[in-house]
Order: sequence, then structure tokens, then C-alpha cells
Amino acid sequence: MAYPWTFTFLCGLLAANLVGATLSPPVVLSLSTEVIKQMLAQKLKNHDVTNTLQQLPLLTAMEEESSRGIFGNLVKSILKHILWMKVTSASIGQLQVQPLANGRQLMVKAPLDVVAGFNVPLFKTVVELHVEVEAQAIIHVETREKDHARLVLSECSNTGGSLRISLLHKLSFLLKCLADKVISLLTPALPKLVESELCPVLKAGFEDMRGELLNLTKVPMSLNSEHLKLDFISPVIDHSVVHLILGARLFNSEGKVTKLFNVAGDSLNLPTLNQTTFRLTVRKDVAVAIIAALLHSGKLTVLLDYVLPEVARQLRSSIKVIDETAAAQLGPTQIVKIMSHTTPMLILDQGNAKVAQLIVLEIFATDKDSRPLFTLGIEASSDIQFYVEDGLLVFSFNEIRADRIHLMNSDIGVFNPKLLNNITTEILTSILLPNENGKLRSGIPVSMVKNLGFKSISLSLTKEALVVTQASS
Repeated sequence: MAYPWTFTFLCGLLAANLVGATLSPPVVLSLSTEVIKQMLAQKLKNHDVTNTLQQLPLLTAMEEESSRGIFGNLVKSILKHILWMKVTSASIGQLQVQPLANGRQLMVKAPLDVVAGFNVPLFKTVVELHVEVEAQAIIHVETREKDHARLVLSECSNTGGSLRISLLHKLSFLLKCLADKVISLLTPALPKLVESELCPVLKAGFEDMRGELLNLTKVPMSLNSEHLKLDFISPVIDHSVVHLILGARLFNSEGKVTKLFNVAGDSLNLPTLNQTTFRLTVRKDVAVAIIAALLHSGKLTVLLDYVLPEVARQLRSSIKVIDETAAAQLGPTQIVKIMSHTTPMLILDQGNAKVAQLIVLEIFATDKDSRPLFTLGIEASSDIQFYVEDGLLVFSFNEIRADRIHLMNSDIGVFNPKLLNNITTEILTSILLPNENGKLRSGIPVSMVKNLGFKSISLSLTKEALVVTQASS
């Protein structure tokens, strides 16, 4: 049953929360190009890109290139005298990932440094060539079907302007003439080698990176008996930031969806990184659901005289002011029952957060009574702190305040509930506050951030979201 005071309270909170409402996605993981670069570099290392470079079939590529020229047979006869030709050393330089002018694509550049050697009969000298070449590709968002988009890497190639081949050592006239001919054949052959040999590795590394990012978002967040699961919706490239737009679903202990959080509207209000390398933005309604799931509203029943005898004495004294007969009825088995009446409401401000709760408090004279002496409806509020501890995002209430108290029903006649303001606050502080903080203490694993390699993170609040970023050094 919804009581009038409940409706009034919720309308006030709703109005306050709608003031800052936006079309923000439920959850957004925002990554800088620096993160993309580091992840892609690691994936290329995992695919042993250096070995791919060392196995480049240079001689075969030149033979194929020579067959296209008018002097093909002559060139082939020269190449046949090369005893061997291979890459003797190879490395890939630091990747570059930069936004293109349209702000919706990223250019990936992979500089390659290769030393190749070959030998011919009659010359004992090994001719060494220093090759500098750059592979480049485009990262963009591809939409295959309606409402289905993904990050892809395409247009992988080599730009001719980035190719440089030079001799490492001085050679005799005849050997230099041969080396120049080899360089002239290698120059057009190398871009094709980049496309045929290196681009597949670059694409495979990118696919691994994309798969890892998607897997990171799929790890369920345990919330005591419930859990929150994030759903990948779409990627967005906004200049030097890649945003992963995520929906969210809250599941109960039976595995049934109890709440669904989606994107409202087509125009998204996306966060900015502000000099950080990543940002995890959790919309306010999702944060509220997380807190509510951790608290998991239920009824607290306490034998007050046994657990908190001093509070029981204060309660008896407070009721005595209202009704001496009722106070006399409070026996050693007097019971206090506390339960949350609605889902907590989260009120965010720059750097501050408050949680408002509607609490029902019942006082029973003894454990044998089926009806309470009276029932109070309490509009309570608490300042809430967010912090990270042992890889967990932890919430904690600083205190709890009884902002307004309403008399819901009474067997001892009508009275002004403000007379019980002090004892009500004491009961909530002594019983409800430690119970709720105990539940919140379990926290939320931030495995998504941890698996990205960020060990030090910080939390901040806006009027619309909870924000996790890399801690400043």
C-alpha cells in the first residue's frame, strides 16, 4: 500500500532528479587512443609480428615483380644468381593511433624496421639493405544491420612515401650496380608484401583486441544475491576517444531480469576524458539499482532490551512522555522492526552524494504481540562515500538522519511523532546504519578496469553519474 506521505516524498525526489536528466547511456567505457595503441601493440606481440617480418619472402616477391616488366627475363637471370636473400633482423616501432579530420575514424600506423641481406657468387660480401616501411590502416565503426555496429580495421596498406631502402655499407662499383637493381625491384614489391604478409597479422591483432574489450564488458558484477550484467550496444569514435556504449540488466537470485537499462533516444550525451586515459561512467539510475541490490531491502527484527539495553531504556523514556501506560507495557522482550519501504533514491552533486530512503519502523511491546504499539514512516537520508579497496568499488553511509517522521498507525492514540525524533535517529543509527554498511561493504568488483591494466583508479561524482577514472600520479 502506498501512503500519501510516500507519494509526496517520491514526487519531490523525482522532480529534483529530472532537472539534470540527459540522454546519457546507462554505462559508457571511454578509452583514449593511448589505451588502444597499447592494447593493439600487445596483441601484435602475441601474434609474433617480428617473426612474420623475419619470414618475409623477399626474393619471391621480387621475382613476381620482375615478371611484370619488359625486361623480365633479363631481370630473372640476374635474380637467379642470388644465392640467398633473407631478413636478418626486424622490429616494429611504436604504434601511432591518431584521429582523422572527420573525427569518426582513427589512423593506425605501424613503422617497421628491417635489415635484409643477400649474397651472389664471386662475391664474399653479404649485401645488407636497411628497409624502413610503414603499414597503416583505418579503425572505424561499421554498421552491418540495423542497431548492430562494431569496430573494424580496414584499408590496410603501405604508403609509398613511407618506404625507404638504403645500403648499410659501401660496396664496389659492380656490387653496387647489382644492389641498386635489387632495390629497384624491392621498392614496388614491399608494399604488396605489407598487404599480403603484415596486414593479416595487424587485422588479427585488432580482432583479438576488439574481442578482449567485448569480453571485459560481459563480466557480471556480483551484488550479494543479485548481479548486474552489462550488454554491449555500440561503439562510437569521437576524435581521439573510443566509447563503448553499454546497456545493463539486473538479475535476481533466480536469474530473472528485474530491471533493464537501455539507451533513450538517438542523440547520445557522451562523456569527455579530460586528460585521462580511460573513464567508466555509470548513469545515476544504474548506480541506484546497484546500491539497492547491495542493500537488498528486508525486515530487521531486534530484541531491543537484549541487544541495545541503553537504547531500549531511551525508547521507554521517550514513549513515557507520550503515554505512561504504553511505556509500562514495554517488557524485556520488546521488539523493534525496521524495513525499507521503497528503493533508495540517489541524489548526486559535484563531489557529493546523498541517499534518501523511506523507512517503516514498528515498535512491539513484547515478542508475543501481533500488533505494534505504533508504526512510523521515516524519510531518512544519508551521505554516501565511494572508494576503492582491494579491487572493489565500495559504498559507505556516513550517518543516517530522520528528516521527517510520520505516524502511520497507532494503538496508543494519535500523537506528534516529532516527540520521537531523537530516539528514532538513535535506533536507525544503532541498528539500520551498521546493517546497511555491512551489506555495502561487499562492494563491486571493478574487474573491467583491472583487466585493462589500471591499478590505481579514482572516483568522482557529477549530477548525473558515478565516474571511475585513472588516478593522477
